[in-house]
Amino acid sequence: MRSAARLRVMGTLGGLRALTLYGAEMPEPIVYTLRFPAPETHLIEVEGRFPARGLPSLELAMAVWTPGSYLVREFARHVEGFSAADADGRPLAVEKVAKNRWRIALAGAEQAIVRYRLYAHEMSVRSDFVDAGFALINGAPTFLAPLPPPEGRPAPYEVRLVLPAAWKTSISALPSISGAEHAFRADDFDTLVDSPIYAGNPEVHRFEVAGRSHLLVDEGAGGETSGWDGARAAADLARLVAEEIAFWGGAPYARFVFFNLITEESGGLEHKSSTVLMTSRWKARTREGRLDWLGLAGHELFHAWNVKRLRPVELDRFDYEREVYTQGLWMAEGLTSYYDDLLLARAGLATQEEYLKRLSKHVDTLQASPGRLVQSLRAASFDAWIKYYRRDENFVNTGTSYYTKGAVVGFLLDARIRRATRGERSLDDVLRLAWRRYSGEHGFTEAQFRQLVEEVAGRAAGDWLERAVGAADELDYREALDWLGLRFTLDRARDDGGAEEAEEPRKEPAGWLGIETEVQKGRLTVTEVKRGTPAYQAGVNAGDEILAIGDYRVPPDAWTERLKAFRPGERATLLLARRERLTRLPVTFGEKPARRWRLEVDPKATAEQRAHLAAWLRGHAAGDREPAAAGFGGLGTSRELQPAGVEASSDAPGS
Repeated sequence: MRSAARLRVMGTLGGLRALTLYGAEMPEPIVYTLRFPAPETHLIEVEGRFPARGLPSLELAMAVWTPGSYLVREFARHVEGFSAADADGRPLAVEKVAKNRWRIALAGAEQAIVRYRLYAHEMSVRSDFVDAGFALINGAPTFLAPLPPPEGRPAPYEVRLVLPAAWKTSISALPSISGAEHAFRADDFDTLVDSPIYAGNPEVHRFEVAGRSHLLVDEGAGGETSGWDGARAAADLARLVAEEIAFWGGAPYARFVFFNLITEESGGLEHKSSTVLMTSRWKARTREGRLDWLGLAGHELFHAWNVKRLRPVELDRFDYEREVYTQGLWMAEGLTSYYDDLLLARAGLATQEEYLKRLSKHVDTLQASPGRLVQSLRAASFDAWIKYYRRDENFVNTGTSYYTKGAVVGFLLDARIRRATRGERSLDDVLRLAWRRYSGEHGFTEAQFRQLVEEVAGRAAGDWLERAVGAADELDYREALDWLGLRFTLDRARDDGGAEEAEEPRKEPAGWLGIETEVQKGRLTVTEVKRGTPAYQAGVNAGDEILAIGDYRVPPDAWTERLKAFRPGERATLLLARRERLTRLPVTFGEKPARRWRLEVDPKATAEQRAHLAAWLRGHAAGDREPAAAGFGGLGTSRELQPAGVEASSDAPGS
């Protein structure tokens, strides 16, 4: 691609040698080579070649966090064996000057060749993982680079992989380098960090939606008892992708990759043109599990618009060595959490009842958290670095999830906009208007988002949003329920945490203390104590080991059954071990609060309310869309049920 006859040196550009091609400056690329000589040891050998002409020294840094996961994780702790040399192999002096920074004395060298090893054995969507089977490479924990990047035109990056003989495939959303095997190119460091790379022998399922190519890359799908059906998952995913593209009015990417690692872990992380998902093969064996996976995939895909291209202004430019604070994560994550399940219903993949159940979980989780009355959504967003990502046993009492409350506020705001505009406008319109005005280079402020709400639905909607986001007050659900013809059931919670049907005879209530427990090393250990509960008032602490009630021992596996022997109002003594010292605490059992947060259609809903409900779940003006097929697609639709413009195919491992 670079012809010697057309290239000439143009001096330095921010410390990197610049070249000209047909009269245009082109910084010389930084080139990384990744090797896996013994992948079973979880080590990656990294070589980086850095242009350095005219520089007295070169300082390289490793990111301390990765965008989308707001916690300083100190990736540099996995670096070992760091060394540097010039192009002729002569060693260059290296000094470590900070926890994540190395300074290289160049001594006139025009290029610095850096080598180091990385230990990669954390199975998560944000980290590196390597074993004998496959590798997941994320940018932030892998690539040392000049940080911040040099001013002027940023240097491009090339990544070349030397794979073990058993691995046949490497995949990334990055463009491949023509004529090179397992080689990719990024225009700048932000793109490099935002583009994970997979290597191994996956099953690859390809489908096209709206003229865009999509890949579902399944790692770990095989095996005699595997419940994972990749073709079925890809067909369902194609329906969801079509719904999201239709929601926004077009796809902002040319190609999108779903890296789906079936590793018995969980989680997802968004990227501009890809996402990394982790799941369990056993989820595929139940309808609810398949919906969970589709909801996760839909959530991360929604971020291709909301966050990666339409984002709070503070997330415009990343400082990879320090926290980047924003009060807008409730918009980035909370509103995405509202739409991920709603679009499952609109795509015909979840029934009305299934969707209401999933929305109810957000409401129920929020209302069961004492922290909702302590921390506002705005504060929860800003403090993500020290609270949400560092949750302890007291988070439930003092913290708020901007995912959960953000989704609930999204639901209530949507209903409020629909009511204020008599069903003519919705939160959908706010997001699409935000996309037209603010997607791209500069992001938007919370004040600008509020202005959009007011433009669509009036000043009152903006005032309501300010209170919902800025105050730690109870939310009022009545207006939303009235508009949509919904109600909360008043079912009584069972002893096992479920809910009895309202029409069933009420069972004799069991004693309740308001604690969470788990068996740790054979001991029944308290893991959480909610404020205002009998256990909290009695002085039970997280970390206490429960030994007995009264004079009788409680075996760790008998705790739930033992509680059924006591009644609300009954008094007893708990025998605990606290830091190995026996402690007795008098306690009065309470009654588990009624479960009031399960949404259902009100049997008395009027025809008008039912029409509002249908319009909300359909997401389009009445009559402009065919109803979903019977069974709502069945999560594994036949090709005949795929949306127009969707084509699918599957590749064998190693394609």
